[in-house]
Amino acid sequence: MPIDPADLPSFARPEQLADRMGVELLKLTLDEVIGTLPVAGNRQPFGLLHGGANAVLAETLGSTLSALHALPDRFPVGLELACTHHRSATSGLVTGVARPIHVGRSTSTTEIVITDADGRRTCTAKLTCLHRDTEPGPPRG
Repeated sequence: MPIDPADLPSFARPEQLADRMGVELLKLTLDEVIGTLPVAGNRQPFGLLHGGANAVLAETLGSTLSALHALPDRFPVGLELACTHHRSATSGLVTGVARPIHVGRSTSTTEIVITDADGRRTCTAKLTCLHRDTEPGPPRG
């Protein structure tokens, strides 16, 4: 069953890094989260999509998928992200599709496949999230 992006918790609200980079969530289900990222504004000095932009898209989609499974009782935080960059994107949008590999009580692992406007795979990422009992926030003190 699709989920309305407006129903997402505070981590997915505007004023976050993914919002500043132009990430748009298109589909939200327990089986799949899909989103896009514009290449324009997210390039490295040689005119290619920055590898860190791929990482932002991958972590955004994977964390959102983990949140759909863990919330409201547990709170996902990224534990490990690995990205393999297969080819460059130079224009248009890249699209990421996140699908669960493992969903447990304390961790989840997601595969994120990013493709260019021609459907060619540009990046494969794997994100593991820890599901915490307490909501993450700024340090207290």
